[in-house]
Amino acid sequence: MKTSNPVLARLGQAAERERSAGYAPTGPYGQPGHPQQYPGAPGYPAAPPTVSPMSIDDVVVKTVMLLAIVGASAAAAWVLVPDALLGAAWIGAAVVGLVLGMIISFSRMANPALVIAYAVVEGVFVGMISKFFESLYDGIVLQAVTATFGVFFLMAMLYKARVIRATPKFVRGMIAVMVGLFAVMLINLVLALFGINTGLRDGSPLAIGFSLVCIVVASLSFVLSFHEVEEGVRMGLPQRYSWTAAFGILVSLIWLYIEILRLLSYFQGDD
Repeated sequence: MKTSNPVLARLGQAAERERSAGYAPTGPYGQPGHPQQYPGAPGYPAAPPTVSPMSIDDVVVKTVMLLAIVGASAAAAWVLVPDALLGAAWIGAAVVGLVLGMIISFSRMANPALVIAYAVVEGVFVGMISKFFESLYDGIVLQAVTATFGVFFLMAMLYKARVIRATPKFVRGMIAVMVGLFAVMLINLVLALFGINTGLRDGSPLAIGFSLVCIVVASLSFVLSFHEVEEGVRMGLPQRYSWTAAFGILVSLIWLYIEILRLLSYFQGDD
């Protein structure tokens, strides 16, 4: 089945190569989908390596597992990392997480170990940034977590009701906008290192507007993730690709959480 999503197209090609190498989706009772015969032994089915296709339940389970890992890692970092090392741990985890995220995103094969490692590292990042904001504004972390999952479930309901659909035009537009936002944030970070304030992260009206844009885009990115899950199931991608789908949902959740945390802090700066 063809798809307009470049990520799914790439994964679909990888899955097809697996099947051509002897892998095939299993039937409803675990039997190979395309049984072969042993050479010279007609009538006896071979036992080639088989792999079950991914399902929505697989993605849900993997997403919950990754969230649990992020939560445990964040809690451990919050408790174990001393305040003096908070900044170093924050920046270090952000850099390592970015590298791992890029590797996973551009990889042609699903790699559960890398996805789990990403969750651990991002947990440290989330724990450190949460501890920093909580030390300034009591209760802000709980507010941000509640808002993040509220938005997530709202987007899930809107997608299920087909109020928002991932049309080819929507997918292309979202990818372009996210790449653009990433470039802007990267440039802003580089300028900040040289002491140049662009006003995008200082609590000004411009910063509030920028955070709102990021929150809207991060929320809409769930539509891409849900679409990838549905299309992956339809395409019969191998079960381990549910880790890749769960990774996409996790990235959106963390991004949305950070942006909501920032936005909330702008309205509590004078307390």
